[in-house]
Amino acid sequence: MRVTKYEHAALRLEVSGRQLIIDPGVYTTPLTDLGTVIGIVLTHEHPDHWTPDHLDRILKATGGVPIFAPAGVAAAAAGYDITVVAPGDRVELGPFHLEFFGGRHAVIHESIPVIDNVGVLVNGVFYYPGDSYAVPRGADVQLLAAPIGAPWLKIGEAMDFVLAVAPRRAFGTHDMTLSVAGRGMGRARLTWATEQGGGEFLELEPGDSADI
Repeated sequence: MRVTKYEHAALRLEVSGRQLIIDPGVYTTPLTDLGTVIGIVLTHEHPDHWTPDHLDRILKATGGVPIFAPAGVAAAAAGYDITVVAPGDRVELGPFHLEFFGGRHAVIHESIPVIDNVGVLVNGVFYYPGDSYAVPRGADVQLLAAPIGAPWLKIGEAMDFVLAVAPRRAFGTHDMTLSVAGRGMGRARLTWATEQGGGEFLELEPGDSADI
């Protein structure tokens, strides 16, 4: 499996020439080479994780592919055919086995409603939690996409999340709201957390990939 990071929270996974797109949002530049995409996963409804423009572009390029997302996205993305998923659900999609975890977005503030959010484990080896610290219990995570910057994120809690997952490798995501200095600080903290479990932290920039 090849995992490619794009701006903010967007990810492209490729196995055997087929691709899965995760969370293409408002901070992500338009994705290209979409002809072999067979599915889309949206972890939650916030616009930094999906936009109509991104969905329309992918659906046009592919002739239509399934979109998997929690119920909140189905309500927010009226007019799109969303397959609703929830924690504990498993989906087979070509070479991708998807398993969903969590259920709720991390708390931003008591005045802001908490929405649906799912983390997704792909082929038992790659994990991305969306906007949460949901841990995929029992999984041997070989590569973790770990959020490092958000209104809901405290770096100590992000470090505890990485410690709990104990991935073999990790890289930072959800980072477009950070300055260069802030991104560097976050990466340094998550590097420490990854190394406590004997893992390696990768400093991936948009367009960079890691193979599993």
